[in-house]
This record gives sequence, structure tokens and C-alpha cells, in this order.
Amino acid sequence: MELAHEQGILTAASLMVAAAATAHAIARARRLPRLRIGLHLVLVDGRPALPPERLPDLVDATGHLRTDLAGLGLEICARPSVRAQVRAEIEAQFRAYQATGLALDHVNAHKHFHLHPAVAHEIIATGRRYGMRGLRVPREPAAVLTRVESSTKRSPGYVTLWTKLLAHRVRRAGLRSPDSVFGLAWSGAMSAARLDGLLRHLPAGSTEIYLHPATRDGFAGCAPGYRYTDELAALIAPSVIALTRRADVALGGYSDF
Repeated sequence: MELAHEQGILTAASLMVAAAATAHAIARARRLPRLRIGLHLVLVDGRPALPPERLPDLVDATGHLRTDLAGLGLEICARPSVRAQVRAEIEAQFRAYQATGLALDHVNAHKHFHLHPAVAHEIIATGRRYGMRGLRVPREPAAVLTRVESSTKRSPGYVTLWTKLLAHRVRRAGLRSPDSVFGLAWSGAMSAARLDGLLRHLPAGSTEIYLHPATRDGFAGCAPGYRYTDELAALIAPSVIALTRRADVALGGYSDF
């Protein structure tokens, strides 16, 4: 879709359908009809939507989803039974999102686990049956990052390769995806200065900048080292808000670009 502005910034939120505060999040989303909401699929390091006994190879002894992404990734390729469990959990989370009655603006995955080719295949196949039109491709332009902070490290080569493969599959499926995504290199550490810098050096096209804002840092399930309150402060910083209101910037969700 051609943009009417030189830059488009995605303003949306993603919902974990099995998280502890899901009901509260859904209620808030319904009070904010202009906010675009998507599904944040959780297949690792979280709570499953299905009963743990139906996912014996995906959960640990506590019933939570496994945290060993590499090991699980290999098992998905090698063991059809594991892939079948992944498929069932993806279906359950799409079904739970549909039950909320919220429009599905986009889909992404916890820890970017949809970069795994088999996981991406299952998400695309299932998502199309539930009206999915947009899927995040985490393309983070290194040149922009280094303009903001010259010492920023680039993504490993294998991540870049998987990202290109996912981008190809998303295009082939006719799904929408932003041209650029920021939040990988500075995940959990998106300060006001970094966000300000990104907004001053936006590439052309649509850009997604994702953050993890919260009113406190030490809550149950928080990621170690993440500066949630700093990210909230960055989002509401007057200088940041002013930059999003420039004439050459348009705000919206995946469905708007």
C-alpha cells in the first residue's frame, strides 16, 4: 500500500492470550477503539493456551513453555509429534484471540520464534484461516542504529538469513509487514534518547518501533535486566511525542499501511 506520507510509524499493541493480565488488557483495548491490537503468539518462555498435558514436549515440569529455543527448534524439525503440538498451540491462541472480538491487526511471536521456518509455516497456514493480514518481519536496519549509537552491535548473520527467508514467505503469502522494525538491538533498553534518535533518522516507508513499557520493573515474569519504566518514560517523553506529530509522519497499525 502506498503511503501518503514519507514515513509511517506503527502505533499498536500486541496481546498474549494466556498471560496473567489478559482479561484486563482486553478490557482496556475495548476502551481504546483507535488502538490497533494484534496477537503476540507465545510458544516459548510463557504460559500456553492449551492444558500442559496436551503439550508434553513444549512445557517443563511446572507446565510453562520451554525456554531452550535452540533445542526446541531442532525438535520441531526432527519430530513430527513436536511440530503437531506447536500447530495445536498456535491454533488455540488464534482461537482465543478471535473469542475476544477484537480486530486482528497483526501477528508477531515471543522471542521472534516465528523466524524458525517451520513455525512461520504453521503461523501463516493457521493465521490465514483466522483473518491474519500482517506478520512482523524483524528487519532492523543497522545503518540507522549506528547513526543513533555508533557502538551498536549488528544482528548475527544467521538471524539476517532467517529474516530474509521470512520476508520472502510473507510477501508470497500476500501479508503486510513494516519495511523496518526497531527494538531488537535495544530490547528492554529503549531509552528516551534512543527513541528520539530513531524518530529523527526514520527510514522511508513504514516503521515499527516496539517497546515493553510498564509502571514498575520487578513484577512476576519480568525479563531480567529489562528497564520497563524507562521504556514507559520514553514513550511519553514530550520530545518523542513532538517528533511523532511532524507533518511528514503518519501513525497507524499494520492495517493502515
